[in-house]
Amino acid sequence: MTHGSLILISAPSGAGKTSLVEAIINQIPNLVVSVSHTTRAKRPGETDGVNYNFVDTATFQSMVKAGQFLEHALVFGNHYGTSAQTVDGLRAQGKIVILEIDWQGARQVAGIVEDALSIFILPPSTEALSQRLTARGQDSASTIDMRLSEAKLDMSQAENYDYIVINDDFAQAVLDITAILHSHQLKAATQITENPLIESILSD
Repeated sequence: MTHGSLILISAPSGAGKTSLVEAIINQIPNLVVSVSHTTRAKRPGETDGVNYNFVDTATFQSMVKAGQFLEHALVFGNHYGTSAQTVDGLRAQGKIVILEIDWQGARQVAGIVEDALSIFILPPSTEALSQRLTARGQDSASTIDMRLSEAKLDMSQAENYDYIVINDDFAQAVLDITAILHSHQLKAATQITENPLIESILSD
């Protein structure tokens, strides 16, 4: 039975995770991003149902009580969660599902989904991270300081991931992630569950 892979990608805020994911989406067939739920406000340019499913706190808590999340966490005062139904549905279609997720959520998912592959994105330095956060002009100075403090904790979790990619040269980072995903798709265990041709050959 076809069953797509689950890829967990984490990074400190400002490390370029979202831009990297957007860059690889068009390079690997069948790759999709699961849209998470959040209680935080929309940022300029974001679209409900595309970047996140934006919900109020009451709705989010109701979903938690109903057991609808594969994982959920409180980050910077806002709730984030991954719909189990959405992920399971996409994987059942044979899709390679990416979760852009913080390390807390990744730990929860990895404890439930044994075959999940995890990748951590690191900035080239803390100074570079500070410059990126300041340059995007979305946060106050106090918020940036808080994000940098949190980033140190985030980056300390990188050793718990299957792969680490440093986003210094963007094009190279895209190539690195693409190589990881291609390699994963060639693993025997992955092909047996995801490649209908392999299943057909082995059943002859």
